[in-house]
Amino acid sequence: MREKSGSRLSFCTMALVSCALIGASPVVAQELTTSLVDVHQGSPLSDRARGLGNGGYELQSGNRVSFNQWYRASWVDMHVDLITQITQDTGILWGFGTGEQGEKYRIEPSLKLGFLTQMHPSPNSTLSLSLTTVIGGKLTEKSCQADYGDLGTYSVNCRLAASQMAPEETLKYLVNAKPESQHLWLNYRVTF
Repeated sequence: MREKSGSRLSFCTMALVSCALIGASPVVAQELTTSLVDVHQGSPLSDRARGLGNGGYELQSGNRVSFNQWYRASWVDMHVDLITQITQDTGILWGFGTGEQGEKYRIEPSLKLGFLTQMHPSPNSTLSLSLTTVIGGKLTEKSCQADYGDLGTYSVNCRLAASQMAPEETLKYLVNAKPESQHLWLNYRVTF
């Protein structure tokens, strides 16, 4: 691979230039460090999708249809959270979720962004504040095509296809849910 010609500023240099342009003074030029905060699989929306798999119905032929096959995934939504330290008391929180998909649902991939700052009101206390927001990560349930014999074929909510509701009415009950998108934490800690 050939190296591209032209001058490039490092991220730290660009940050210093940006601070100078907007009138802020950086405390000390330092190398940014990123640390892993958390890695986990699953979420409230993953649990909700799994819950949709409870139950089933019997076809006119007598065969049982289980919802479980439609609402399981080979990969469960994985979340990775990181923090990039900007100053000794401030950092950027960021991360991502991989999403997951089953036959009749999908959880979109997600991106988490936020910040954390702290101050020390006294030598043995810390007051910290963090705010994060999640972009994406929505759970959507897919419809099915159901054959009602002489009545025709309709797009329906798979779980309600055998209910007494009109087929088009069942579509109102398809799950379309967003994750908790904003979190605000305020923490005060005193050590003795």
